[in-house]
Amino acid sequence: MPAKEIIAENFAPSQWLSWPRSSIRVVDWNIDRGLELRSIIDFLGDANADILILQEVDLNARRTHRLNVAQEIARKLRLNYVFGREFVELTQGSNASPAYHGQATLSRWEISNSRLIRFREQSNFWKPRWYVPKLEPFQERLGGRIALVSEINMSGASIVSYNLHLESRANDQLRLAQLDEVLKDARAYKPAHLMVIAGDLNLNASDTAPAEAISRAGFTHAVPISRLATTPARHLLEPGRHIDWAFVRGPVQIDRGRVHNSIKASDHYPISFEIGLSSGH
Repeated sequence: MPAKEIIAENFAPSQWLSWPRSSIRVVDWNIDRGLELRSIIDFLGDANADILILQEVDLNARRTHRLNVAQEIARKLRLNYVFGREFVELTQGSNASPAYHGQATLSRWEISNSRLIRFREQSNFWKPRWYVPKLEPFQERLGGRIALVSEINMSGASIVSYNLHLESRANDQLRLAQLDEVLKDARAYKPAHLMVIAGDLNLNASDTAPAEAISRAGFTHAVPISRLATTPARHLLEPGRHIDWAFVRGPVQIDRGRVHNSIKASDHYPISFEIGLSSGH
């Protein structure tokens, strides 16, 4: 399998590239490695989104039948995709045939200038240790958490997409440091440039510190803050958590934000929203 950190392929019909739109539909979802791939593809196909922002995407892992999960979704739904490698999954592959895990951004439009922000602040939780058995439950990995940055080019408009997966095995201080790297990176773009930040943040972005940082950077919540969790409850003592978020910056209208909490194909629920495009875009 390729050792590249970024893989991109195109499966979208070229005629879609010049199709004018008055709005863009976006779905963000942690798909839990793609374990329930058929149900995942069914939902994403029905969602009819222009941009898919996916986390926990496997490539050549034993647990997901050695599939390139992003490629399978893109091929079935006739989309372009880019995959950013977060980890080498040491218990899911071999030296001859390594397994990877990361994020994927898909669109019916052209995707270009993709790059990774590999966060400076990382947890040491995943790194291999000589005394830890080489068994799947211990999830030994090489790599670290990332943001996958891409430009999605429509006819006359460009959207910068940040696909995030912040660290789960740490505290909010580390996650806020990772989020801050993304917000600092976004400052390089003009304020009028349309931008989307979405992903599994592993924190509640309505809390004071992340909410203030996001607001200072000029981003608006794409999905209304509500009591709806984005993960199911595990049991009575562990309710669902609201940890999947999306934010938009630019002179646009945001509408129809929702959590799809009837979808059971992952241990996270999908979220979706629409961005209304003015004639200026």
